[in-house]
Amino acid sequence: MKTIIDGSRFNRRENSGFTLLEMLVVLVIIGLLVSMVGPRLFSKVDAAKIQTAAAQVKLLRGAIETMRLDINVYPSAEQGLKLLVEAPADPVLQPRWKGPYLEEAVPLDPWSNPYQYQPPESGGKPFILYSFGADGKPGGTGNDADIGLSTLPGAALPTGTPAAP
Repeated sequence: MKTIIDGSRFNRRENSGFTLLEMLVVLVIIGLLVSMVGPRLFSKVDAAKIQTAAAQVKLLRGAIETMRLDINVYPSAEQGLKLLVEAPADPVLQPRWKGPYLEEAVPLDPWSNPYQYQPPESGGKPFILYSFGADGKPGGTGNDADIGLSTLPGAALPTGTPAAP
């Protein structure tokens, strides 16, 4: 019987790496974990986009109100939200415009669509500012629901446009 004195003789199995079968088992386990956790993470992303849109609408609303205090009028439909970052062409309004009222360009909503702006109507109704939501179309439910605020609490938004949470 041969005796190992220096300990230099080891079983080859102990020195080799993982087998292909062991690696496949680990990959299957990781795949199962991702398939269970992934949908929960993606639903959080959708909720974060909705919250971001609501926050941006509030920010834009505040910028519009600040600008109105300076120039004494809301932007027209033609001027839209551009008036927050570009001086008006009207020579009467130019000296009173203290903008830009946003640090950067008017942002797109989280789904890369422009925010919708409707100036106040003649009946004293407030302006309306909203996002079409994930589908980019009016109306919808869930992630596709429109997200918006008017300047007065409880004021009606366009048909199919619920107020932001």
